[in-house]
Amino acid sequence: MFFRKSAELPTPDRALAGRSSEIPTAEHSFVNGRPLKGPYPDRMAKALFGLGCFWGAERKFWQLDEGIHVTAVGYAAGFTPNPTYEEVCSGRTGHNEVVLVVYDPEKISYADLLKTFFENHDPTQGMRQGNDVGTQYRSGIYVYDDAQRGAAESARAQYSELLQRAGYGSVTTEIQPAPPFYFAEDYHQQYLAKNPNGYCGLGGTGVACPIGPGSNR
Repeated sequence: MFFRKSAELPTPDRALAGRSSEIPTAEHSFVNGRPLKGPYPDRMAKALFGLGCFWGAERKFWQLDEGIHVTAVGYAAGFTPNPTYEEVCSGRTGHNEVVLVVYDPEKISYADLLKTFFENHDPTQGMRQGNDVGTQYRSGIYVYDDAQRGAAESARAQYSELLQRAGYGSVTTEIQPAPPFYFAEDYHQQYLAKNPNGYCGLGGTGVACPIGPGSNR
């Protein structure tokens, strides 16, 4: 996980070509046995976050448990279709390492997920998280509708103010419409459940995110 690549995104014309077929991945979650790719129950909603190495990031969300239907890791917000992990780590696809969270909004709110997102990484570091340096480690929220965008932008603004008071720099979290999500390879899925002593480079700032649970469902 210690790749040191360019801190600048490639342009579309310089991105790797990728492929038309999907990369093979797990069929079911190692954590709860549910189908990784669905179908998901009708009442479920989706959220998509990038907050550094996706091994530790995914664990933060499945540990919420109540209201979380399934989580998966993958690649998003780049240019290369169906990239491999090695291609993403090369810095030549533009993708971010992300976590897909499929959740029940009647049991856990999008605000709860945003709180987990912001409190478990440092969103002021640009193209890195701690020792993990590269474009695939950037902070990002990828929204599925206007309600998610509004909640994300509000949370970013509130948290940015608190971080600056605490001596941190500007928040670099990107907020974009949810792009295509490419499931990562089987061995990455729920990696820290399979390997409890595996690497996790995530670390929050210690500054509490002000958004409260139960709002902005």
